[in-house]
Amino acid sequence: MTQEVLILHPTDSVAIALTDLSAGTRIDAAGTDLKTDVPRGHKIATKALAPGQPVLRYGQIIGQATAEISPGEHIHSHNLGMGDHSDSVASGTGTLPEVSAETPTFQGYHRADGQVGTRNYIGVLTSVNCSGSVARFIAEASERTGLLQDFPNVDGIVPIVHGTGCGMSGKDEGYDTLFRTLAGYAQNPNFGGILLIGLGCEVMQVADLVGGRPIRADGALRYMTIQAEGGTQATIAKGLKELRGIAERANTAERAPAPISALTIGMQCGGSDGYSGITANPALGVASDLLVAHGGTTILSETPEIYGAEHLLTARAETPEVAEALMERIHWWEAYTARNGGEMDNNPSPGNKRGGLTTILEKSLGAVAKGGAAPLKGVYKFGERIDTKGFVFMDSPGFDPCSVTGQVASGANLIVFTTGRGSVSGYQPVPCIKLATNSEMYARMSGDMDLNCGDVVSEGVSLEDKGRELLDLMIRVASGEETKSEALGYGGVEFVPWQISAIM
Repeated sequence: MTQEVLILHPTDSVAIALTDLSAGTRIDAAGTDLKTDVPRGHKIATKALAPGQPVLRYGQIIGQATAEISPGEHIHSHNLGMGDHSDSVASGTGTLPEVSAETPTFQGYHRADGQVGTRNYIGVLTSVNCSGSVARFIAEASERTGLLQDFPNVDGIVPIVHGTGCGMSGKDEGYDTLFRTLAGYAQNPNFGGILLIGLGCEVMQVADLVGGRPIRADGALRYMTIQAEGGTQATIAKGLKELRGIAERANTAERAPAPISALTIGMQCGGSDGYSGITANPALGVASDLLVAHGGTTILSETPEIYGAEHLLTARAETPEVAEALMERIHWWEAYTARNGGEMDNNPSPGNKRGGLTTILEKSLGAVAKGGAAPLKGVYKFGERIDTKGFVFMDSPGFDPCSVTGQVASGANLIVFTTGRGSVSGYQPVPCIKLATNSEMYARMSGDMDLNCGDVVSEGVSLEDKGRELLDLMIRVASGEETKSEALGYGGVEFVPWQISAIM
C-alpha cells in the first residue's frame, strides 16, 4: 500500500486508486506515471496486459483485457470485458475465529415459537394488490384515532402491500415463491401480531394461506376479506376492532435478555463502489464470522451478484450436497436470464461503474466478502424458512428491496446493508444498519449512514476492529437503538416480492 494506491493481492495486475489521481502522477507499483486522470476507487494497471489476458484483483480473475494495456493505464469498461472465468479456483474449508465461552446478549422479544424479535410491530399483511389500499386505510385510521396510545410496547402498525397476488398461475414456481414470502412475513419474530386482508376473489386466497395451519404459534393472527365484510368502510371498521385485540396481545411482550445466537442477519450490498470489497464488505464478513462463532445465523443472498465468485463459497460448503445446491441455483439463473433475453453480466449498474466496478466478476468477488470465512451450512430458496444456524445462502435477485424481502420472509430479524454510492432504504419490521464504504460519502450522507467503514482506508483501522465495532452496533440496534433509516421513516414501500411467473 502507498498513499495513493492499494494492491490487494501479490498476484494482482491492478492497483486501486485511494484518491482522485491526475495524469502524470507517479505510480511506484506500476513503475511508471499515470497515463490519464483516474477517479478514486478505480483500477490502474500495474503490468502490461495483452488482449485476452486475464486481469486479476483479490488474486482472482475479474475479466479479460479487450485491448493492449500498458502499466499506468486506467482499467475500466473501455479495455476490460467479462471473458472466461473458468480458471478461477479456490480451495480449503470454512473457518471461524476463536471467541470467548460467554455469549453476548441483547434485549429482545421472545416469541412462542422460540424466535426472538428485535422489534414489536403489528403487520397488516395483504394477499393481493387489490387489498393494499384498504390495508393502508386501516393503518392510517389507527394512527388518526391514536389506537396505539394504550399499548406502549408496540412499535407501530406496518401495512405490507404489494403489486401481485392475482393474474398469475395458482400452481407454479411464482405462486410458491409468493406463498412462502407472505407466510414468512406472518411468522417473522419482529411482528407481535398479524392482520391478514384479502379481496376475496384473488388467486392467492386467504383461506389457502391460513389453511388450518398454525401460521403463528401465539395465535396472534386475524384475517378477513373485503368482499365478505361488505366493502371498504365495513372492512376498515372491522380491521380497527381486530387491530385493538391484536395490540392487546402484542403489548404483553417486553424486552428480555437473549443470546446473540438468536440473531438472524440478512446481509446486503447496494450502490457498491470500488471500496466495497476492501472496507465495508470484509468488515461485515468479520462481524458475520464472530456472530456465527457465537451460534448466530447470517444470510448471504443476491445470486446474480455472487456469479463468478461462487467457487469461493462452494470451497467452504460443509457438505458436497450444499455445494451442489448452490450450483443448482447458479445454473437456474443462467437459464432464467437466457430465456428472458438477459445475461448474467448485465451488472454492474451505471452507479457501480462510476464507483470503479467494471464486470460482474469484480463486483461478485467484493460482494462475497460479506460472508467472511465461515463454513457454508445451507442453501435456501427465496423466502424459505432458515432452519439451521450458521452462515447460509438464500437465493434472490440482486435488486435490493426484493432480496431483503426474501431474507425477512426467511426469518431475518436484522439487516446490515453496505453501500458505496449511498443507497437509502428501510425494511419494516426489520431494522436496517447502513454501512458506508468510503469516508467521503459518509460525510456527505451521514444522516442516512449508521457506520463509516471508509476509515479502514483513510485512517488505517483494521478490518478486525471494524468488524467488532459493527457487532457491537448490531447488538445495540437489536436491543432497540434506532437506526438512521428508522428515524427517517423508511420501510413503507420496500416490500417487493419476487415475481417470477407470467402475469396473465
